[in-house]
Amino acid sequence: MQTQQRFSEYKVIHVAEGGCGTLLLGSSGLPLKKIESTLNREAADGWQLVFQVLEQKRFFLFWTREAAIITLAR
Repeated sequence: MQTQQRFSEYKVIHVAEGGCGTLLLGSSGLPLKKIESTLNREAADGWQLVFQVLEQKRFFLFWTREAAIITLAR
């Protein structure tokens, strides 16, 4: 049986890969340490991760840049 949890507050966080690394290397990847520290800091304040999506956007003309959109709730 699945139980649904009701949350009274939501927060959306946008974490993108660095622009310099994208320009110089073509792709630098998501900053995992930054995502980890952000999630740990928010969890200490009572927030829970409820949804996450990865997006790819065009960056200047030829490059693409990844970002994580993270939804937290409490």
